Amino acid sequence: MMADSAETSPEVMLQFYRMLYPFKSIFTWLNQEHAPKDLFTNREFAFTLQGDVYLRYNCFSNGEELKKQVCALNPTRFEIGPMYSSRPSERKLARSVKSGKLFTPLKRELVFDIDMTDYDGVRTCCTSAGICKRCWAFIANAVRVLDSALRTQFGYHHLLWVYSGRRGIHLWVSDDEAMGLTDELRRAVVGALTVIEGGKEMAKKVNVRGIGTKSHPGDLPPSLWHARDEGSRMWYPLLDNQECFLSEDGWRTLLKLVPDKKIVETLEERWEKQPGIESSKKWDELKAEVKGTGARNLAALEDIILQYTYPRLDAEVSKHRNHLLKAPFCVHPKTGRVCVPVDPNRVENFDPNAVPTVMQLLQELDKAGEGANWEHTSLKPYVDMLDRHVMGILDDVRRRERARAVIQHDLNW
Repeated sequence: MMADSAETSPEVMLQFYRMLYPFKSIFTWLNQEHAPKDLFTNREFAFTLQGDVYLRYNCFSNGEELKKQVCALNPTRFEIGPMYSSRPSERKLARSVKSGKLFTPLKRELVFDIDMTDYDGVRTCCTSAGICKRCWAFIANAVRVLDSALRTQFGYHHLLWVYSGRRGIHLWVSDDEAMGLTDELRRAVVGALTVIEGGKEMAKKVNVRGIGTKSHPGDLPPSLWHARDEGSRMWYPLLDNQECFLSEDGWRTLLKLVPDKKIVETLEERWEKQPGIESSKKWDELKAEVKGTGARNLAALEDIILQYTYPRLDAEVSKHRNHLLKAPFCVHPKTGRVCVPVDPNRVENFDPNAVPTVMQLLQELDKAGEGANWEHTSLKPYVDMLDRHVMGILDDVRRRERARAVIQHDLNW
């Protein structure tokens, strides 16, 4: 659903920034302490102004200074970058010394971006910028799979999922280990999590199994067992909602992923004569044909489920520390919806079309009366979610500081 231009007008946005945007919570989240430090003061902020004017390398001493500048510029949105070795506003001075080596990105959240348009090849309910509750199931599964992988395989704890405001979701990982990853290590993490590869011309996009034989396809890596299980759990509801194999193009795409030519010919002949067979019935017929034909065909069924359900990552977003990503709680200019946090444990219940719009929030604020703020609007549960997330980060920071103090004491002793 597109927003009326009046709903995201400069006047509306200025009211939103002045009265509703949770600058204090955003500051503490980025700074990971209450008192300002380099993690915030050397952090880059970029602003998109009316008319698509883009201002990079802004930095601020504290959250109040950030709010003052945001209200002065009144951007359509702003983005967050890394913590640099010196203040971004002083980068020219830093670059004049030792050939620029003093101005480099040092720390940055590990970020991910999942966009619904990357599922256009497998969803049938919407296309392009469209999104509905039915195709949100793809995003929900991506969140469950990626959240579990990052926690169990990489040991990360501080994961903040944020709705993009239109057709996707972002993830910010704030663990100390993640913040310090080099670009090379970020590429390694993304590589380990990437399963869907290949363009439109490539039918089979899942090639993750170990070395196999003619009769055995190779084992599925244990790291993908959870993704396979989650995909299997949502598979029949997905087929009923999307009817991926109802059209001729849909079922022919499916048969391209089946390695057994005899099975392909049998089903092709049958489905040409009965074009109206539902997707779930087609899948049952494929399973029946595969039964008893060996491990290679059974593995192909698992790979098909992964190809249709596994998270489709925008890898370039995650690979570089200096990549800028839209700040949480910004307003999407095309929908008027706020980019709110999402609970990964309840992601399947999240409805992108029910997210509060900026106009709705301002009306709630007006109804609440003089002196009201975001706490008196439907934005409150989302800010509370961010604040709980921040408390976990602060507790972790304090634990690390106590551990360092103990080590230092022992060394001095």
